[in-house]
Amino acid sequence: MTIKTIEELFIHELSDIYSAEKQLTKSLPRMARASTAPELKEAFTSHLEETQGQVERIDQIVELLDIRLKRIKCAAMEGLVEEGKEVIDTVEAGPLRDAALIGGGNKVEHYEIASYGTLAAMAKQLGYKDAVPLLLETLAEEKAADEKLTMLSERLSTQAKAEKAA
Repeated sequence: MTIKTIEELFIHELSDIYSAEKQLTKSLPRMARASTAPELKEAFTSHLEETQGQVERIDQIVELLDIRLKRIKCAAMEGLVEEGKEVIDTVEAGPLRDAALIGGGNKVEHYEIASYGTLAAMAKQLGYKDAVPLLLETLAEEKAADEKLTMLSERLSTQAKAEKAA
């Protein structure tokens, strides 16, 4: 089906990020198990809870706007999840794998930041006043998760350098 209106585009994009979030709820536990740094395990585990809340927020938006999501699979998230599996399969457990998992997590967050920013802008344009704060709340969470991963990466690399020098 061809998308012809901004309303149709909004529903398509919301459906896409819903699929992405659902895929992420399956991937985050795997990433947590594959992490060796306790702080990284905790970051992935706590983001899983946050992601479940984000799925619930999308459900709220669907109910508020009385819309139906399309049954689509987010190809972008599918690729990012596949990259994560590849890291787990090809990089030995330890600081290097943790660094690669953090990089993959940042990629995911950047995709989600772009998606929720776009959705919030479209919701404003469409006058979906009740949906905007929900989308902005999720956008803020995604930005915070990205920042947390970046700070964790810096802290872990500093620790690894200190251990190597000792």
